[in-house]
Amino acid sequence: MSVSMYQASVPCLRHMLSSLSTLLKKSAQHAANHKIDPAVLINARLFPDMFPLVRQVQIASDQAKGCAARLAGIDIPKFEDNETSFEALQARIAKTIAFLDSVKAEQIDGSEHRVIVLQIHEEKREFSGKDYLLQWVLPNFYFHLTTAYDILRHNGVEIGKMDYLGG
Repeated sequence: MSVSMYQASVPCLRHMLSSLSTLLKKSAQHAANHKIDPAVLINARLFPDMFPLVRQVQIASDQAKGCAARLAGIDIPKFEDNETSFEALQARIAKTIAFLDSVKAEQIDGSEHRVIVLQIHEEKREFSGKDYLLQWVLPNFYFHLTTAYDILRHNGVEIGKMDYLGG
């Protein structure tokens, strides 16, 4: 049995964004319970040269919406990257999930050979749809999602593997 491009992308991205939403809910509650300014967690980093939590969430969102749009051959929704609260991050995740829900399997299936060109700083990278999904999107998406989890866990938020994996 084969897995379609849609099955390998949108449901996985949607599921993990829902898990990220749960992690952020628990983080907001943790901040409230321990009288921590939420901005401390939102701006926390694992190391000074790494992006803070807020940027990790933004990039995970960007990877998900960019993936669905590029594979479907439609415009990528533009978000402002101006989130400064857990509520704003939750709204971004909700908008991303709503976009994913609007993309149908028929739009993505068959995109294995679609040419995807990314401009990454000064470099242009060209992928087939399949390589874009498997070698670019999924590794990047999970990297930023895992880094967001790690930032929160490192800062004492009581989350675990099952929170990461979702229901």
